[in-house]
Amino acid sequence: MVQTVASCCYAKENRHQTRPVRPCCRPYNHAVRVGDLLFCAGQIPIDPATGNLVSGDIKAQADRVLRNIKAILDDQKLTFANVVKSTVFLTNLADFAGMNEMYAKHFTADFPARSTIQVAASQRR
Repeated sequence: MVQTVASCCYAKENRHQTRPVRPCCRPYNHAVRVGDLLFCAGQIPIDPATGNLVSGDIKAQADRVLRNIKAILDDQKLTFANVVKSTVFLTNLADFAGMNEMYAKHFTADFPARSTIQVAASQRR
């Protein structure tokens, strides 16, 4: 499973919970604006239409995560080009190539700084 955090990008205003992504079921927001910065919470491969984790390989999971992040960015009239830092959590680093292939389809220029980390598990929200 992949979980991606688009950590920080340019924006304006203060606090915000985006509408295109499934509502949070825990005490946090999908995104919080502070000044000109937008801090995004981690996203997992949940289909916002069903609330279920997507099935399939790492490419399907990474694509869903990135589309969830895109929904947050779209809501704020931002693009992936505005993202300055991202962190990717993989439960298996052997999935890096597949994740990276999907990542490159969404981040096409002005690439952010990125960290990729293997984790034991990812929490479903």
